[in-house]
This record gives sequence, C-alpha cells and structure tokens, in this order.
Amino acid sequence: MKPFTLTSACTPQLNAQLTRRRLLQVGGMGMFGMSLPKLLAAEAKGGKHPIARAKSVIFLFQWGGPSHLETFDMKPNAPEGIRGPHQPMASNADGIQVNSLLPRTAKVMDKVCLIRSMHHTMKNHNSAGYYALSGHAPATDDQRLKDSIDLFPAYGSVVDRLAPGKDPELPTFAAFPYSVSDGSITPGQHGSFLGKIHDPLLVLRDPSEPGFGLPELSLPANLTYDRLASRRELQKVVDAQSRLLDYSAAAQGIDAYYDKALAMLHSTKLREAFSLDREPAAVRDAYGRTPYGQSCLLARRLVESGVKFVQVYFSESIGGRSTTDGGWDTHGFDNTRMFPIIEKRHLPITDQTLPTLLNDLETRGMLKDTLVVWVGEFGRTPRINANVSRDHWPQCYTALLAGAGVKKGFVYGASDKHGEYPADKPVKPDDLAATIYHLLGIDPHTEVRDTLKRPVPISYGKAITDVMA
Repeated sequence: MKPFTLTSACTPQLNAQLTRRRLLQVGGMGMFGMSLPKLLAAEAKGGKHPIARAKSVIFLFQWGGPSHLETFDMKPNAPEGIRGPHQPMASNADGIQVNSLLPRTAKVMDKVCLIRSMHHTMKNHNSAGYYALSGHAPATDDQRLKDSIDLFPAYGSVVDRLAPGKDPELPTFAAFPYSVSDGSITPGQHGSFLGKIHDPLLVLRDPSEPGFGLPELSLPANLTYDRLASRRELQKVVDAQSRLLDYSAAAQGIDAYYDKALAMLHSTKLREAFSLDREPAAVRDAYGRTPYGQSCLLARRLVESGVKFVQVYFSESIGGRSTTDGGWDTHGFDNTRMFPIIEKRHLPITDQTLPTLLNDLETRGMLKDTLVVWVGEFGRTPRINANVSRDHWPQCYTALLAGAGVKKGFVYGASDKHGEYPADKPVKPDDLAATIYHLLGIDPHTEVRDTLKRPVPISYGKAITDVMA
C-alpha cells in the first residue's frame, strides 16, 4: 500500500506520512474523541511515527574493527601494556580528547556525538560484521557464517522497503566501492528476505580512478532508451511464460529490480551525481584521492541528489598487514605491527576524509538533515598482544554520529578505566539500529515478513533518545 502524504493538515515539521488504512482509523477514532490533530500531536511526542530528523544517512563502515583506544576513547593513564604509544590531544569540544594523530578530526568534534559504550559478544568478523550492518545478532558467533536469504537485510534495504525515496529514477539505497567479505561474503549487505528489489545500487568500481563514472547508466550508441524499454516488455512475457521466478526464492523481486534499473538508466540526475569530474580539483583533493576518500565525496553527491541511504566501506578486506590497502584488522602478524600500519594508512585517511565530509555537509546546509554514522564491527583489545598489536574486542568500542538532530560535542556512555567494558549506559548494535531508524522517522518496532511469512521487527533495540538534540 502506497503512503498517502497529508500536507494541508500538517505543520512543515511533521509532514507526516499516513497510510490510507491509518486515515480510516483516524476517521473511526473521531467518535471516541481522537481527532486528526490530536493523533498527529500524539505521534509527534514519540508514538509509532517518530518525526524524521534525517532525510538521508551516510553510513561509513570501518571494516576490520578500529581500535577505540587509538581513536576516540584513549586511556593515557592506563598501565603499560594497555595504553598505546600515541598521545591524546584536546579537541574543540569541551572534555573530548582524540588521538593527536587526528588533528583535523579534533577540530570537528563539536559536530559529533560519541557513543563510547558499544558492545556485543561476536568475536568473528563475519558474524560481527553482519550484526553491525543489519542491527541483528546472528544465532551463533561463527566465522563461517554464510550470506543467506534467511538472515536480516541491510539498513538501507529496510529503508527502501518502509520509507523509499520519492524519485523513482534514483535508488533509495546505494553502496560502494566494495562488497565486503572475510573468506565468504559478509551477510547484511542487501535486501535478503525483503526481495531483490530492495538490494542497493552496488558500485564495485574505484571512484579515485581517472575517468570514473558509471557505464552501467549509459546505453550503447546503437540502442535507444525506447528500444531498451521494448526489449524489457518482451522479456516480461518470456519470464511469465517460463515461470522461472517461481522456482527460486533468491530471484523473487528480480522483475521489479529490472524495472527499477531501467528507470535509473533514464535518470540524468543520477548520471550527473556519479560524475565526480564535475567537482573542483581542490574539493577532490580535500577528500583525498583514495578509494575511501572519493567514495565519501560520491556519498555527499548522491545524498545531495536525493539518495536516502548511502553505505561506504573503508576497505574490501579486513586487512591488517599493509600500509597501502586493507581494513582495520591489525593483529601484528608476520612482524607487521599494528601501530606503524595505522599511523601510515588508517589514521591519515580518517583524519583527511571524515572532517572534510562533515565540514562539506555543513557548508552546504546538509548536515542538519544528513545523519553520518562512523563505526566498525568491534574494537580492539585493551591489552596489547605479544606482537605489539591489538586483537578483536567486541566487549567495548566507540561509534560516532553526526548531523540530523544528534547532539553536538557530546559523549554518551563510558568505558571503564582500561576501555575494557562499558561502565555507563551500555549500547548494543540493536540500539544503534533503532536510533538510525528513529532519526529517519521509521518506528524501530515496525514488523516485516521473513521467508516463512512470519512477522519480525526491523529492530529489537531501543532508540537512544538521549543522543538526540
């Protein structure tokens, strides 16, 4: 059922979307004294339809697990063997310190909220990654966790299902420049049981390469859009006769997915958004000429064009042994110690790209309604290992939020004196998921149907309203 947008009876702040069924309910409530204005007022105070403070989300996934102790929750007074070699520095937010190797990031901490009490129990990348990307814990902590239609979908897919963007020529959900994996594809990156129509526009190309564009959105010279549309109609007839889609659960929704792709082919706006060469060289340089840096710039351009949920992956692999590629997984194997690696790669990229993105969004007036989330699947062990590095540690880590009604220069929760466990206000990925949905105006307890047609909530967590301004 398509949402009916009510405009004349709502304030600009509410702009509430009610289904026809909901409007009928309102009519029925009138005899019991529940008028439409009363209903809207009740829902604005935290009912089933939270007010959307975020028009869009940029989710920056730090694959591999960044160390909270080397970024946003340093413990300089911890004993040797726990405190790292880096020194903290004051930021422009009272009481918030960051790694002194993040000097530019220190200057934007007045724009962000840190959640220092994130925690869960998944110690393996694939299971923890799935938890981080979907907001749902897997049944077991197993590195062999395989992508499956039975597992929960990505955040962006849920958003596409429940609150899609208004422009049919634009995707609601885009992800790039990788599909992350660790031995096997990490679950939680697509529509799963919601259907392929809710998969992201997945771009597996490096946006830092010269001449980057999206050839998928360009037709061959000898093929017009009308001719392609005619071919699509013919394909529908063939599919209907062969009934191929009846035999594959994984293929359900692929027909509608093709139709969506066809609409995108006709979108000048989307092609222009992917044209990074339209940006001044100085702006591209500011973001950093790395795959991650240019992906963050592309995320800003897509959000600016109207895409609702953009997911950027720091790296394709968990990494850990190279200063030129790979993610945050830095155990120190093969005499490649963690600290020199993050000093040369991870921290400089973060310090260039994150503050540039936040400043750019603010300068353009976009930060007020764009939610930026920076988080990995877990943190690193407080105790430094025998390789002078840190191992997996899901028991306590930090998430960073900014924009879209989130408090500025604020810290929620706290870790203990060694950064080992939450000491105050513990937060699970379920709660972070509920918070993201809430800020988008989606009730976190909304139910969808799984593969067995059972109703399941999009989140089992509770929105952290204390981080909202």
